[in-house]
Amino acid sequence: MADSKVQEILEKQVLSVVKAVEDQLDDEIAALDKLDEDDLEVLRERRLQQMKKMAEKRRRWISLGHGEYTEIHAEKEFFSVVKASDRVVCHFYRENWPCKVMDKHLGELAKQHIETRFVKIQAEKSPFLADKLKIVVLPTLALIKKAKVDDYVVGFDQLGGTDDFTTDVLEERLAKAQVIFYEGESSMPKSTNQTKRSVRQSETHDSSDSE
Repeated sequence: MADSKVQEILEKQVLSVVKAVEDQLDDEIAALDKLDEDDLEVLRERRLQQMKKMAEKRRRWISLGHGEYTEIHAEKEFFSVVKASDRVVCHFYRENWPCKVMDKHLGELAKQHIETRFVKIQAEKSPFLADKLKIVVLPTLALIKKAKVDDYVVGFDQLGGTDDFTTDVLEERLAKAQVIFYEGESSMPKSTNQTKRSVRQSETHDSSDSE
């Protein structure tokens, strides 16, 4: 008897949800039906302007080197890159297997996320930057927003702890740092107490990691 009562309550709840969804759809359809030619023209014009703005952004991003995973050969170039683009992922690397694994994934993500600049720089040939940004473990990704290092991905610990992580895992990690746009982003909030360092001024940062 109790089971049938519970079933009855559940059925009523389901019907209530379905009715609410149907009512919402009916309202949206009714609103569309009420649109006259002027309203539709306004919507079309608004959409056209949005498309034009996005096309302009894409052209600008491409002109700055977005869409490709490229190497920075001089430390001065690093400063030019981070000042020109709002979002930059910079891979500090050396010639070893872990860094080559990271290269493979970053090459894929650079093509998928044109809104972000993806670059790499050899840590051993960039002593000033490596010291200033406290780069110790390689590979390390510096996640830079508006010319400030906002977050780091150090080694593979945050990517499953092994070198067989997928590109999707790295993509979600970068999305959580909000350095790329990603529709599948986790709802986990980003910590508000992460260390930020400007690339224009040095600040202290302790690290117990070793290469």
